[in-house]
Parts: sequence; structure tokens; C-alpha cells
Amino acid sequence: MANRQSLKDLQERLAKRLSAAKTQAITASWLAVEVGGQKCLFPLVQSGEIFPWTVVQTVPYTKPWYVGVASLRGGLHGVVDLLQLPGMGGAGTATGSDRVSSESRLVSLHSALGVNAVLWVDRLLGLRNPSTFTALGVRPPDAPLYLARSLIDRDGQTWQELDLQVLAAEPEFLAIAA
Repeated sequence: MANRQSLKDLQERLAKRLSAAKTQAITASWLAVEVGGQKCLFPLVQSGEIFPWTVVQTVPYTKPWYVGVASLRGGLHGVVDLLQLPGMGGAGTATGSDRVSSESRLVSLHSALGVNAVLWVDRLLGLRNPSTFTALGVRPPDAPLYLARSLIDRDGQTWQELDLQVLAAEPEFLAIAA
């Protein structure tokens, strides 16, 4: 009899937790990362899996931001050095193995975006809630469209939101040949 009561209590607790989860708003909307000292925000709905740094096979005659190809979960993914992309301000900074650390990660683009690519980030900073940020103003007209907007958090730190969907459709991003 006691087992039956315990099972019933467990079912009631689970039902309460499920209904509470349905009514609560999603609090995290961004994946926070750091790239070359810059703090960036990736929309969670546009981000895919996070992988540890792995061996990357270089590809000749490609743009400086295209690091190479990596095998991740049995699929080939292009590895992009986010810091070297136009607009990120990383031209002339350390590239390749000079910047790889134990905290380096590869963040894949969501499969719905249709691009087998991962973005190399220096470290993960966790999840962030939009309510903790304030927009810094208008995006500069010469900035690439994937640099969605600059934000400032409650601690006064500046963050750059990247629109990964726009990045995945950017002709410059899709044409890796140098």
C-alpha cells in the first residue's frame, strides 16, 4: 500500500512540475561566448551543438577566416574563426594553434540553417536572458548585417549579438575560396 501511495505522490509532483514548466517563460535566449576578448551573444534558436576543440584539417586557397574541416559526430563541418570574420575586428590577431586553449569550443549552426559549419569561440560564458541587457543604439551602416546589435549588460559590459541565420545566408560567408 505504501508503494502505491509513493507512486501516486511521485506522479502528482511530476504533473505539478510539468504544468509549472509550461506556464513559466523561457528565461535564456542567448548563448554567451567570448572571442578574442569580445563578448558575443548567439540566439539559442539559431545555435546547434557545442563541441570541444578537435583536430582541424586545413583547406588550401580559402579565406583567412576559414580554418578548415573537422569531423564531428561523423559529419564534416567547416570550421570558421569567428574573430577573423569581417566586422569582428580580429584582422591581424593570433590565429590557428596560437589561440587554441583548453576552453576553446566549436559551436555549430542550427541544422535548420542548412550550413554544416561550426564557429570557433575562445570560451563559453553560459546562457543569458534578454531582460538583463539594454540596446546601445543604432547599428553602424557599414557593419555586416550579421552583427545584429550591440548591447550592454547590468555590469556595464558591452556585448555583440550575432544573427546566425543572416550569417548563414551571407554570400561572403558561403564563398570560402580566397
